[in-house]
Amino acid sequence: MTTNSLLNIKNLSTWIGNNEAPIRAVDGVDFSIQQGETFALLGESGCGKSMTALSLLRLNPQPASDIVSGQVELDGQDLFTLSEEDMQHIRGRRIAMIFQEPQSSLNPVLTVGQQIAECLDWHFDLSEEQIETRAIELLDSVGIPDPVKRIKDYPHQLSGGMKQRVMIAIALAGEPELLIADEPTTALDVTIQAQILDLLKQVQRDTGMAILLISHDLAVVAQMADHVAVMYAGQIVEIANREQFFSAHQHPYSAKLFDALPTEQKREQRLTVIKGNVPELNKVFTGCRFADRCDLAWQHCHDAIPKWYQVDDQGVRCHLYDPELADKQENIRQTKAGSPLSEITSTDKNILSVSNLKVHFPIKKGILQRVTGHVRAVDGVTLSLKQAETIALVGESGCGKTTVGKAILGLVSTTDGQVHFGKQVLNELSERKLKTYRNSLQIIFQDPYSSMNPRMTISQVIEEAMISQSSGIKSKEERAKRIDSLLERVGLRPENKYRYPHEFSGGQRQRICIARALAAEPEVIICDEPTSALDVSVQAQILNLLREIQHEFGLSYLFITHNISVVEYLAQRIAVMYLGRIVEQGNRNEVLKTPKHPYTQALLAAVPKLEDDKNREVIRLEGELPSPAAPPKGCHFHQRCPHVMAKCLESYPEATIMSTQHEVRCFLY
Repeated sequence: MTTNSLLNIKNLSTWIGNNEAPIRAVDGVDFSIQQGETFALLGESGCGKSMTALSLLRLNPQPASDIVSGQVELDGQDLFTLSEEDMQHIRGRRIAMIFQEPQSSLNPVLTVGQQIAECLDWHFDLSEEQIETRAIELLDSVGIPDPVKRIKDYPHQLSGGMKQRVMIAIALAGEPELLIADEPTTALDVTIQAQILDLLKQVQRDTGMAILLISHDLAVVAQMADHVAVMYAGQIVEIANREQFFSAHQHPYSAKLFDALPTEQKREQRLTVIKGNVPELNKVFTGCRFADRCDLAWQHCHDAIPKWYQVDDQGVRCHLYDPELADKQENIRQTKAGSPLSEITSTDKNILSVSNLKVHFPIKKGILQRVTGHVRAVDGVTLSLKQAETIALVGESGCGKTTVGKAILGLVSTTDGQVHFGKQVLNELSERKLKTYRNSLQIIFQDPYSSMNPRMTISQVIEEAMISQSSGIKSKEERAKRIDSLLERVGLRPENKYRYPHEFSGGQRQRICIARALAAEPEVIICDEPTSALDVSVQAQILNLLREIQHEFGLSYLFITHNISVVEYLAQRIAVMYLGRIVEQGNRNEVLKTPKHPYTQALLAAVPKLEDDKNREVIRLEGELPSPAAPPKGCHFHQRCPHVMAKCLESYPEATIMSTQHEVRCFLY
């Protein structure tokens, strides 16, 4: 650890609870950050990343948690020796923080300008006029259009990307030496994510500040970091510079994270998963914390705590690198590839088709609630789904993807168009007749916890789907056997069926939702961002499960997502949606390798990659998605399109057939 570092963290330990078995959330963490560099803290949820960041600012939840040991030195000054009053002048001034969820971090009753002014007024001696001028400058510097108007806006009037920009502006107001960015882009679309990451890099170049980036996204880390620290179960298990980490990572846990990433090259195999769970942190460890989940572990890993082994700029906490255990070196990086899983072949039979589907929500105003306009959430969508096929519906938040899924299921009323399931037009049926088809069409939601009744046991949640079937299993004993077999099928123990949703992890809850969907014996499952809130290792388990049950039951999936790597691994066909309409669709290879629509090209260009490709074209979309309540005249994309022509402003383009399976709506073709 160098002495001229901006930030030095030595033996930091933060424990939760002060009873006989405290939870060691952070347990002896050491690292340093140099001036002007980006240091990434990488790992799964629950490994202690955010608690580390909060602890170094002394913002760890009180009195639930306590910093029991360690030093945090900022430019040689130990922050743990300062009074709370002194720390208030460190927070926001020398060290600032932006959080994962801007909506919950911004005050809903204060304007954007007032929230920036708070920081400026606290840390600087400025007049009201100077504060307002500086607030406008800060909003302009983070790319907020029309900042003079926006300082008077409230958070609810801004999009997700705009809110995160405001959070960055508030953080920059104090002109910090170190910016802590806690999962700053996790909740954002890839296009907005690219804008935010570019903004952070630009601000860093302009100001020379250092960034502590907390993330579980390997691709984002590859794009941003100078140094990477991998955290597991409250400890740092590997530190390396970016080049070393992405070309020759050392710890078996790091290797597992890479192996779990979905890619097109892994379509013929199951993704590698990390077996078991992160160990409980309320015990004293006598061996390696990763030993129970490691394919390379032997008895010594369970019996002895691994030391830290440092060679030049790379360090690792693993017995495999102990020079006294040279005979074990041959095991290093010999991780197992996922087992084979052939790609399923769809039939030629259309099981579900949607033609010219429209969903317009009325805008009502005044005491009499007169209709003054419509939100055109879905505005003429046509697509089809074959038996045993997966079609991915991709696009930015707000483009109408989820509304398409709900309209197919009859969960929202359609304004126009038809939903064909077999020979039946579903959206023309009465509610009573539609019930007979509901079992055949199921949905898996993005947030499994909010989609389950918290007062029902898992057994009751799954049984409810069986009882609702018109040809359901009548006998309670038969239903109990079926629940057990479904839980086993999704990788859960049947004895857990009497537990409640809050007693399971996020990945386990999603498995329960899949079991509930299978209980109705469906033919089509609509998957609405089912892996977006999950860590890469848990995501791999869910994707493996979805592919296995597709093989087993011949299911068809409409997979709604903005994660292109998941699309590469799972989908046969892709439909790209923008502002309520599909702008391009075709088979996976044609859309991903030869995208035609400028929006598809920008979407793919915004996806962060592990590999540093110097020849990769950079396309950055300017501005935000227009409002579906007032879509632009002509092509909806023309306000953000780099190839806009005069006729794009006049009329919406018709579909151009590029091949038997590939069509695009763009005047360029």
